[in-house]
Amino acid sequence: MSTTKEETLLIDRIKKPFERFLHNEVSGGIVLLACTVLALILANSGLGEAYEHLWHHEFSIGFGHDNSITMGLAHWVNDFLMVIFFYVVGLEIKREMLVGELKSPKQAALPILAALGGMVVPAFIFFLLNKGQDSIAGWGIPMATDIAFALGIITLMGKRAPLPLKIFLTALAIVDDLGAVLVIAIFYTSNLQLGALAIAGVILAILIVFNRIGVRNTIPYLIGGLLMWYFFLQSGVHTTIAGVLVAMATPSRTRIDAKSFIKRIEYHKDKFRTWMNPDESIMTNQGQQEAVQSIVINCKRVMSPGQRNEHRLHPWVTFIILPIFALANAGVALKGGDFVADITSPVAMGVILGLVVGKPIGITLFSWIAVKAKLAKLPENTTWMQLAGVACLGGIGFTMSLFVDNLAFPGVHYLEVAKIGILTASLTASILGLVWLSLVAKKHPTA
Repeated sequence: MSTTKEETLLIDRIKKPFERFLHNEVSGGIVLLACTVLALILANSGLGEAYEHLWHHEFSIGFGHDNSITMGLAHWVNDFLMVIFFYVVGLEIKREMLVGELKSPKQAALPILAALGGMVVPAFIFFLLNKGQDSIAGWGIPMATDIAFALGIITLMGKRAPLPLKIFLTALAIVDDLGAVLVIAIFYTSNLQLGALAIAGVILAILIVFNRIGVRNTIPYLIGGLLMWYFFLQSGVHTTIAGVLVAMATPSRTRIDAKSFIKRIEYHKDKFRTWMNPDESIMTNQGQQEAVQSIVINCKRVMSPGQRNEHRLHPWVTFIILPIFALANAGVALKGGDFVADITSPVAMGVILGLVVGKPIGITLFSWIAVKAKLAKLPENTTWMQLAGVACLGGIGFTMSLFVDNLAFPGVHYLEVAKIGILTASLTASILGLVWLSLVAKKHPTA
């Protein structure tokens, strides 16, 4: 009977992180939205100039003038804090590839092909509208999906959206993030410094060796990650790629398996019971204290370093880093006639049509082709209409789109114009996806 209880506890340990993950995305999405609105208010108020000056104010880290790194506050957010975000993204990608929806080719086919369609079609729409202009560099902006907002919206549906549909959206967004990482690494890299990149490569190789020989302590990976960040900063390749690569080098194997964990917990639980003394407090009972410590140690050993880091960092990323990123990047001055000209410009329209129209068409079309070609099958208890609703949510580009925008148009007018397009498209896609899924839920209440 006790084994059954422990098995139930083990199932809860596997299930609850995903439930907490979804909960964090909803709560974090609200915070992210609030910071976005605050950034817009500040940028369009009497504090607009001070707001702009704050994010351009330079800060230095290091020793002396010659041995320090100096960047504006916004650059510290985008080039340092966002590395942590991309590290967590990398851990999510690795987890899905090892034990999740991307584990087997059959499972991975649908989200991979759907994400591919959701990247190719929006990029093509932007390309058509900006062909022959210097704004063509922004083609990568409408390719991205903001996993936090997208999951936040679908979670508002509650049980009206089947769990397999939510899992599909999670896998889709993670593959989409991987695509965005590759686009950043390949197409938004300039002034490549091969020497610095080679040193970063050596550090990565050392971290991989650490992984292979069983180093589980987080400190070596933290030090290696900081060194890789520095050399990526010098190399011309965006520093966020370092975050993803360190995530891939972080160990994903546990020290003990589920059966050993249950056996050890049973042993230490019995030991705890043996030492029980009604006349003595647990705080002073040495035997019980040792049993509890052993249980804690084994709870850590049944989780991989990658899993532990993901759970530790996720709240920080969700509630601190992404809201700060929104405050630093979402503020755009909306000025009367200029706003009309900006939102109808090829850049803004390329982003809006790419995200609001291109994403749903690309995701749905490529999914349909995959299913008809028998390369994949629809998620369980899911209809094509529900999948199309999820495809609409794929048009919420926000965080990733803003990030690519900063790389595509650094310090030029197009940067602000694209922001208008991103904010407009993300809001439109959120409303469209929520309304669509709500209407479909009424027609398919048992789906």
